[in-house]
Amino acid sequence: MEAKTILVLGGGVGGIVAARELRKRLPRRHRVILVDRERAHVFAPSLLWLMVGLRKPQNIQRPMQRLKRKGIEVLEGNIEKIDAAQRSVVVNGKELQADYLVVSLGADLQPSAVKGLAESGGHNFYTLAGAENLHKALSTLEGGRVVVLTAAPAYKCPAAPYEAALLIHDYFKRCKPDKHIEVEVYAAEPGPMGVAGPEVTSAVKQMLSGASIPYYPEHQVDSVNTANKEIRFTNGKSANYDVLAYVPPHRAPAVVRKSGLTSDSGWISVDRHTMKTTYPNVYAIGDVVSIPLAMGKPLPKAGVFAHGEALVVARNIAAEIRNQAPSHVFSGNGECFIEIGGGKAGFGGGDFYAEPKPAVKLKAPSWRWHAAKVLFEKFWLNYTL
Repeated sequence: MEAKTILVLGGGVGGIVAARELRKRLPRRHRVILVDRERAHVFAPSLLWLMVGLRKPQNIQRPMQRLKRKGIEVLEGNIEKIDAAQRSVVVNGKELQADYLVVSLGADLQPSAVKGLAESGGHNFYTLAGAENLHKALSTLEGGRVVVLTAAPAYKCPAAPYEAALLIHDYFKRCKPDKHIEVEVYAAEPGPMGVAGPEVTSAVKQMLSGASIPYYPEHQVDSVNTANKEIRFTNGKSANYDVLAYVPPHRAPAVVRKSGLTSDSGWISVDRHTMKTTYPNVYAIGDVVSIPLAMGKPLPKAGVFAHGEALVVARNIAAEIRNQAPSHVFSGNGECFIEIGGGKAGFGGGDFYAEPKPAVKLKAPSWRWHAAKVLFEKFWLNYTL
């Protein structure tokens, strides 16, 4: 059997799971190469704990090179060009050729897409530096208003901004009970986690209400006035802040947009069961893809879906290389924890491919779900990498 080369682009959840599963299922004569521009992999769910002082930066990241111990080639570098038709990639000026290509490059965060947001003095808690700086801002705040803002209606990890508000509220209750500090949420979307259905939306609203956190949906941000610390919305309303924690607009990475892989959605379109693109032996997984659901909204961008998609792609590629029939399909099932503070978390999950709407249930917050998330964090950081 001729030796094959599989290039996995991106070292997030999807890329790491795909590379590991390929390596596990293929003889060592086949090369599995993972390419990423970062030296370390950050476990993104733990950024929420980092921003309220429950983790240190070194606790939630691991060197990408650790994957070499599992027989995966790790190439650190900037991906400059993707030629999907030829399955070739240019990294640091050098062209790499693949028999199979798995694109898992995630979503780029674009605060500059909103006038004044990048200069607002706010904190993008979807990044390591942003979460760390947000913690510093919260720890020095002696009074005033913290605004949690979603700058666009669609973003990865749909629960995260609501978890952020609840955890920030809990932080002040624990650490600064004598200070008068308000936490508010301004959201571009009409309701929290709307893609999961009205029951989940209602439950998250109740969590916010139970913590006395005001919630303002359908507030699409227009601009941020840095001098006045004022957010202006397209509906004519405005809000002032002392600390701003925000989720910026997302878009596909520039190298992906230039590759011709993206559709009118701005993201890569794939077969929703196999994650195949329109190019032979080229797959895309995770946040870089857009999968429309029957309800009219896309499948949420979240690590749990990247994980499931990666397993399907890796198993089918391995089967094909071994002259077996690819038989694995991605079912659209997914779940997530919803941290509320106080050592408790909720847990939701179900079938997002269900019609006419996703069939998702949310379990009430308890210490058990929080403990389960802690265990998963330890498993990921100490076993997966």
